[in-house]
Amino acid sequence: MARILAIDYGKKRIGLAVTDPDQIIASPLTTVTNNDIWTYLTNYFNDEDVESVVIGMPQDLYGNDSHSTEGVRQFVKTFNKKFPEHQVHLHDERYTSKLAFDAMIRGGSTKADRRKKENIDKLSATIILQSFMEARNFKK
Repeated sequence: MARILAIDYGKKRIGLAVTDPDQIIASPLTTVTNNDIWTYLTNYFNDEDVESVVIGMPQDLYGNDSHSTEGVRQFVKTFNKKFPEHQVHLHDERYTSKLAFDAMIRGGSTKADRRKKENIDKLSATIILQSFMEARNFKK
């Protein structure tokens, strides 16, 4: 099997998470600046076997577009042009930043670690990926 990569898009930084090759465990990968994302993804796809990509889709409480949705749609459009061989799944990302912050507290992270937005971004991508995998397995 190949890995699944998750992307938590942000205007400044993009959090990334990935499954193991057997698609059992979702783990934080890294955080990349927007300027470096396309080079990073090109290198990653050349080095790793990636089956598909999950991109967090921001919505408001009622499932409508949020202020960030258009930026994610533009990112998805560019992604599809650059990497047409990778299937893209859009997945609800509501509350992932809050869940990531809470998980860091429960996990004993220091205040300094919690202040680093890149830590929250890659953990949010992990939560998106884990949620996607659970939803996919529920449908089976």
